[in-house]
Amino acid sequence: MDLALIMTIFLIGFVGSYISGMVGIGGSIIKYPMLLYIPPLLGVATFTAHEVSGISAVQVFFATLGGVWAYRKGGYLNKTLITYMGVSILIGSFIGGYGSKFMSEAGINFVYGILALIAAIMMFIPKKSIDDIKLEDVTFNKWLAAILALIVGFGAGIVGAAGAFLLVPIMLVVLKIPTRMTIASSLAITLISSIGSTIGKISTGQVEYLPALIMVVASLIASPLGAMAGKEMNTKILQMILAVLILATAIKIWLDILLIILSLVQIHLVSSTL
Repeated sequence: MDLALIMTIFLIGFVGSYISGMVGIGGSIIKYPMLLYIPPLLGVATFTAHEVSGISAVQVFFATLGGVWAYRKGGYLNKTLITYMGVSILIGSFIGGYGSKFMSEAGINFVYGILALIAAIMMFIPKKSIDDIKLEDVTFNKWLAAILALIVGFGAGIVGAAGAFLLVPIMLVVLKIPTRMTIASSLAITLISSIGSTIGKISTGQVEYLPALIMVVASLIASPLGAMAGKEMNTKILQMILAVLILATAIKIWLDILLIILSLVQIHLVSSTL
């Protein structure tokens, strides 16, 4: 690996991990497209969708570890929520991470696009008065939380994400968890989820270890910094940042999927006329 590639991967990991610590996500929603598109755009490397998802899976573990450490004080970590959703998402992410071996790159990108689109729609649903609830008075449907986490884990495991970009909208919109508790608890749940997806990716040989190591170093530096910034930021601003990031990524992925479909249709039309 040359210096240009090392710096590119490090900066991608740093930017993604800073934002992930700030808004309570693992960072794959940001780093997946960045790893997929930026290195080839700069002419330093080209990673396949399988390699990108493998690198992302390993990196997410360390990014969320740094974020949880920064949020360990203040009562923001809801242990009951983390337990119910964490166990379910771990099971789902392991199954999804292992099963991704048998999917095509187009299939992985399609799953990623579906998840990003659902998350984007949910983030723009109005969230009324959830931040007026005292942390000690927070309640939620435990089994609904567990079922939704299992589904999220399966889909997220396929793309090497930990699922926080979908967990956060679910916790805010469906379970009515206050924003800062959502951010802190989703980082802890994502940390658990990343164990399953990482094991699944490593066991099927989908991880490029040197790029993953560079991303891990960047994550350990940037994620706690992002979490500290998030503690001081207005919750509405945090929600808007996450919504915009998810929407932009969903648009980019779906444009690429559309281009692939148009290319296939064009090839079919050409072959039909021959």
